[in-house]
Amino acid sequence: MNIKPLFDRVVVEGLKAEEKTKSGLYLTAASQEKPATCIVVAVGPGGVVDGKEVTMQVKVGDKVLLSKYSGTEVKVDGKEYTIIRQSDILAIVEQ
Repeated sequence: MNIKPLFDRVVVEGLKAEEKTKSGLYLTAASQEKPATCIVVAVGPGGVVDGKEVTMQVKVGDKVLLSKYSGTEVKVDGKEYTIIRQSDILAIVEQ
């Protein structure tokens, strides 16, 4: 099954949370934070949203930083995704 976002929506997949701190301590699953860095897996077409023309700035495969509590989490075929508005993306991480 594929997810096709509408308008200015973007589907992202979170990168794996850190299991170990820089000092070498292992974190339990409960203490690991939701990853703020994600990979874009699908992008809506943009268009007119709330009376304003929206052009999409991200593309599939981009690594992005998100607002901490943004989006709606969904599970499709056993994988977890988050659907967000493009405006909830804070930055594109360039390699």
